[in-house]
Formats: sequence, C-alpha cells, structure tokens
Amino acid sequence: MQIAKYSNQYNIRSYECDRNNNLRILTLMNIFQDMADNDAARLGFGLKFCIENGMTWVGTNYALEIDRLPKMHENIVIETWPSAKNKLSAYRDFEVFGEDGKSIMRASSQWVLIDLKRKRPLSVEENMPLHQPLKTRALDTDFPKLAEVTEGDNQFKFRVRFDDIDLNKHINNAVYILWATEAVAPDFRLTHNPKRIDINFRKEGYMGEKIRVTTKMDGNKSLHSIRTYDSDNERELARAVIEWQ
Repeated sequence: MQIAKYSNQYNIRSYECDRNNNLRILTLMNIFQDMADNDAARLGFGLKFCIENGMTWVGTNYALEIDRLPKMHENIVIETWPSAKNKLSAYRDFEVFGEDGKSIMRASSQWVLIDLKRKRPLSVEENMPLHQPLKTRALDTDFPKLAEVTEGDNQFKFRVRFDDIDLNKHINNAVYILWATEAVAPDFRLTHNPKRIDINFRKEGYMGEKIRVTTKMDGNKSLHSIRTYDSDNERELARAVIEWQ
C-alpha cells in the first residue's frame, strides 16, 4: 500500500509564542508528535496498535531546518509522512508552510521499534503493516553522530519535572530541545532564533533525576551535552547542535 502525506492546519495561539512573538520550539515539537501520532493511527500502526502488541516507538534522531518561526495567530499547514525505513528504524519527515503558502520549516526524524518487556529493538519490517514509505525527504540527512561536549562555557542544572515525562514513562523527546535552547544565554536568545537543530537521543531519562546541560558556544552555533549527574547511574541522555540566526 502506498502512503499519502497527512496534512493539518494549525492556528498559532498567543500562549504558544515566546516573548519575541515566535512559536515556541517545544510547542512545535509537540505539534509534530501529535501529527505523527494521528498519521500512524490512520495507517494502522499508532499507539493503540503498539500497546496491543507490546511495542513502542522511540525516537533516536531529529533534524530541523528553520527559515522562520510562525507568529501569533498565523495559520500554518503541516504535512508529515513516513519517508524511509530499514530493518531496525523508520524515518518520518515534516514540512511546515506559512500563511502565504511558502515552506518555512523542514524536519526529519528517525524512530526505532522497541519491545516493551525486553527493552530491545524489533524488526520494523516484521512487526509493522506492509506500507511503503513515500521515499521523499523533507530534509536530506543521515543523522550523523554528534560530538560529546565535555567542557563548556556554562552548565545549566535542574531536576526532571513530572510534566517532562510522557506515556512511555520517560522524558519526552521534545523536552530535550527545550533544555538545549534554555542553556543558551538569555541576551543571545533575545536577538537570535534557531536556524538548524540536530539532536541525538542516547538514553532514557526519568522523573526526579538531576540533569546537567553542558553548552559550548562556537560563534552562532551552540553545542550541548545533556547528562544525569550526582547518581550511581550517571549517563548521557542526548547531544544537540543548534545553529542560530
């Protein structure tokens, strides 16, 4: 069965915007997750299908290219579709169109199917309905491995909140991008917006854990390592690189 793109329109509300009247990155990522969930359910491999079969989707990589962020009350259109797959992972892409109909953002994500009991990857080919992806990429990327940041210009520390946790009982992927952007100096944020975001998700994080974001600035690029600390199970949860404009 050939897959068609799934499309939806969103009106950007005032409380979804930051102080510069731009759509918050966290809200954008949550909209992407909502679109992905709706489309997966439409195609027969959404949350209900996964739970009934003892599986879940776990994101491993995200890449996002931003020409501009939507503004308050702007009507945008978002398209999403499965764009590629191999034995152990599937790609899902997104494209965002502004009120004038022009493309303003493009994103690609990589997902692994996990056995809930064994916590091990499952074959996508063997466990998913036999849909054929569109093989059209919104953003051409192979999700390169990002370098770890061991020493930075600053460190941002906090605890994982209840609201950071999703249905899989670990930190929602969208939250990591929020943490990375929050670790950049406020004065810099006032005059810069993200142009490109690449993030590798490495380990699961849980409610109440202590988090440290180590950030290194390199001109208009910020590099981030997100880790747990002060525990017997210290581990790196994610790495991110953000280009600013």
